[in-house]
Amino acid sequence: MTISVNEHARQVVKEVIDHRDELQVRVEKRPKGATIIDAGVTTAGGYAAGLMVTRICMGGLCEVSISSRTFGDFALPTIDVATDYPAISTLGSQFAGWQIKIGDYFAMGSGPARALALKPKELYAEIDYKDEAECAVIVLESDKLPPDEAITYIASECRVRPSKVYAIVTPTNSLAGSTQISGRIVETGVHKLEKVGLDPKKILHGFGYAPISPIHPKSAKAMGRTNDALCYGGETFYIVDFEDDEKLKEIVSKAPSSTASEYGKPFYEIFKAAGFDFYKIDANLFAPAVLAVNNIRTGQTFRSGHINTKVLRETMGIAEE
Repeated sequence: MTISVNEHARQVVKEVIDHRDELQVRVEKRPKGATIIDAGVTTAGGYAAGLMVTRICMGGLCEVSISSRTFGDFALPTIDVATDYPAISTLGSQFAGWQIKIGDYFAMGSGPARALALKPKELYAEIDYKDEAECAVIVLESDKLPPDEAITYIASECRVRPSKVYAIVTPTNSLAGSTQISGRIVETGVHKLEKVGLDPKKILHGFGYAPISPIHPKSAKAMGRTNDALCYGGETFYIVDFEDDEKLKEIVSKAPSSTASEYGKPFYEIFKAAGFDFYKIDANLFAPAVLAVNNIRTGQTFRSGHINTKVLRETMGIAEE
């Protein structure tokens, strides 16, 4: 069975276009025919738009919803994400693995278009997946809409016509942006499990939730909050087919964010101390707060990590009574 994340995502994009007013997004057609969907740059966006962007990011191979959970003595809205195609929908689509830099324009690119451009190539070789589609759907995390030159570049890398490019733009400090970043909770766990030794193709199903950060007007502070939502408040559950319980237990123990040397501080403080250089931050921090993994071969479930309500309260700006 061949699954095209771009074709699946295009169906979601059509829903967004049809319901643009209710979703509070703006749809723009460029001279060469590309479709730009503004989900927070000059528009309000919101939770509903964030859910749709999450679905697009995951190539339509997911179920998402908004709920709420209590963290200690306070509650936050949360996004729940489930997928039966974890390797393809997360690493093969949702992972923010494509830096788009054209002139003065910069955006982190994620979503199905990566599976056409194979960004990064080695990751697609590992999960044994690539897409073949006539359209390219990309999600751009940026506070600016892309120039035509960026669309031309994306089309070229994906080997499609510019008129077949669909670009959805969400700033980090927008509600749609905050929602879709928290919607990366399952992907964050799959990526970390892969880094500590689990073949992502052995992950059969994935579920996770993470709080949706309250909005901060400053992009750097908003980025700190959205990262903290995942690494201090996010919880995941995976079903895997694995041959060795002891090895699996060891892998899970290395996976949560609490294994990082800098764990325990708000992400913005860590980022600032690193000179705002992501590569100087302990990579172990980029993980869910909690991971649980059920092995269908044995029935055993291994769990590691914990929710850190203290840091969540501090980073989310929740005042004490």
